[in-house]
Amino acid sequence: MIFLFLTSGLFLGWSLGANDASHVFGAAVGTRMVRFLTAAIIASVFVILGAVIQGEGASKTLGELGKVDAIAGAFAVTLAAAVTVFLMTRYAIPVSSSQAVVGAILGWNLFTGNPTDMSTLAAITSTWVLSPVLGAVFAIILYLLVKFITTRIRIHLLYLDALIRIGLIIVGAFGAYSLGANNIANVMGVYVSAIPLKSISIFGLFTLNGAQQLFFLGGVAIAIGILTYSRRTMQTVGNHLMKLTAEAAIVVVLAQSLVLFVFSSVSLQQFLVSLGLPAIPMVPVSSAHAVIGAIIGIGLLKGGRGIRYRIMGHVAAGWVATPVIAGLIAFFLLYVMKHVFQLPV
Repeated sequence: MIFLFLTSGLFLGWSLGANDASHVFGAAVGTRMVRFLTAAIIASVFVILGAVIQGEGASKTLGELGKVDAIAGAFAVTLAAAVTVFLMTRYAIPVSSSQAVVGAILGWNLFTGNPTDMSTLAAITSTWVLSPVLGAVFAIILYLLVKFITTRIRIHLLYLDALIRIGLIIVGAFGAYSLGANNIANVMGVYVSAIPLKSISIFGLFTLNGAQQLFFLGGVAIAIGILTYSRRTMQTVGNHLMKLTAEAAIVVVLAQSLVLFVFSSVSLQQFLVSLGLPAIPMVPVSSAHAVIGAIIGIGLLKGGRGIRYRIMGHVAAGWVATPVIAGLIAFFLLYVMKHVFQLPV
């Protein structure tokens, strides 16, 4: 019965893999520097590692927004987010699973009468603006650095091409790890309170606690989504918003990877606090926001030439609609679960 209720979370993981996870290699595949199958396999492995090793930080923030403590309620929330992301993916619109989950949790709060923690909501929604801005800033700095290095160091074009391919694979792996660490909260975060699992030992080598077991299942679902349904969205991000050179592609991947890592690293948060600096919120952020911000940053650095503003507006409209649609679907599903199936939500 527990696995039945987990299916919506697994479906959301698959949808995330098909949409959000593709962004870590979208620029590389779009410029044909890395083959899709190679990118998909590497992303799948590292997204699972990131989810299991470093996934608990951001999931706590979602718990503060709305602690879904009934398994039927968790099922409805994740199903609403999954359906929303799938519909957007079906029309090749790169959207945020983070926004979908937040919208669905707000729908749960509204239906159950639970208060919404406004400070947590403000912290999460602020990253919807901050993450693309940071993506643009990182991309501009990295692009200038890459240009400086390539103009000062003379490398044969064949060697340069090989180095760029290797670089895209390395930063793509880092981006997939950061995505798993940050966005697994969207896939399985609402189940942590609803499904308390006992810790298990794996061949006596290491131990997985209950949350990590859920994160592993979610990571596998994300990997399947990457392998089976992410090619189309990779092309949308990698080619349609703005044509990218190989150097720009590696910058885009690294910039968005850094954004996700910043918002999922507890160690970095603790280090900044030790220096007397403000703590970075551990918040699930959107790889779509970060990667598109990075692409726009490079476009602005080039004077705005080549940016396809019509497509950018199409994507932005999807961002606005996502949490609203997810919240409405969640409210409807919760009503059905409670009044039709007589389940506590």
